[in-house]
Amino acid sequence: MTDLRAHRPAAPARRMRRLACALALAVLVPSGAARAQSELLNVSYDPTRELYRDVNAAFAEEWKAKTGETLTVRASHGGSGSQARTVIDGVPADVVTLGIPSDIDAIARISKKIDPNWRSKLPNEGLPYTSTVVFLVRKGNPKAVKDWSDLAKPDVKVITPNPKTSAGGRWNFLAAWGYAYEREGKDTEKANAFVGQLYKNVPVLDTGARGSTVTFAQRGLGDVLPTWENEAFLVLQEFGADKFDIVVPPTSIYAEPPVAIVDANVDSKGTRRQAEAYLQFLYGDRAQAIFAKHRYRPLKLEAADPKDLAFLPEVKLFKIEDIQGSWDDIQKRNFDNGGLFDQLSKAGR
Repeated sequence: MTDLRAHRPAAPARRMRRLACALALAVLVPSGAARAQSELLNVSYDPTRELYRDVNAAFAEEWKAKTGETLTVRASHGGSGSQARTVIDGVPADVVTLGIPSDIDAIARISKKIDPNWRSKLPNEGLPYTSTVVFLVRKGNPKAVKDWSDLAKPDVKVITPNPKTSAGGRWNFLAAWGYAYEREGKDTEKANAFVGQLYKNVPVLDTGARGSTVTFAQRGLGDVLPTWENEAFLVLQEFGADKFDIVVPPTSIYAEPPVAIVDANVDSKGTRRQAEAYLQFLYGDRAQAIFAKHRYRPLKLEAADPKDLAFLPEVKLFKIEDIQGSWDDIQKRNFDNGGLFDQLSKAGR
């Protein structure tokens, strides 16, 4: 048997080698503080990949001009609920730009990394833009989908993401429920039954909105995709306007994708100044114009190109908080374990 000890360097030599490696790493890898000053991480939801590519480049350019610092803004994307969980579990996000207020509430409540009063820290309760839900259908609209009621017809297959993991899935669920609640004279049981019938028409639940887009547009499953307004326009751009149509229902939901600073992370990394400037940038004219360009609804209409605003039609919008109360109540009632979605899923099996 070979004596491996005979091939090991002497102890002083080993120590010198370890010291040399450590010095090399110190040169190649900046200190934690240096890294913190040159990089931000934005943990975001699925359909904002293209949006934040433009926003991040614009902010980095403006920050360089103002401060002389070269700043890299990285973005992570996925189902909003799943993204919130990664921050709770330790992903070092400086800011979160998620798809629904309850996901930021969850980070604040469970991890304590975000101030529970995060809504009051930025204008418009942390909403630099808003959106709504529209329908993407096959070209010519062969199933004649015009309104939410059509999504519950037995011959219509609906593609929508899982509301347990996706903000888009939750907005779709709440939009359908709110529509039925108003149509049925504010009858909760009838609204529940309508949503239950709609979800019987759902053949697959992807974890995020982008996954459902791929299922519908690329894999060819389903007749209608209720989706973020910007995502519907992106499909026309990416896959061809000759293949799909956008149907805007007469009534839809006021979708609220909020943003917040992750206080515990920026304080430990030393990035509060950059992160706060980044979120404030989202409310400025340059970012507002970018939101409209990507078919989100900006707060400052005057900052947007009128040609971009022309793609965003007038829709009668309702706020789910006006019907169901606080976001804490909305989350518990519909999407927590044992909530309405679980009840309807169990009943549909």
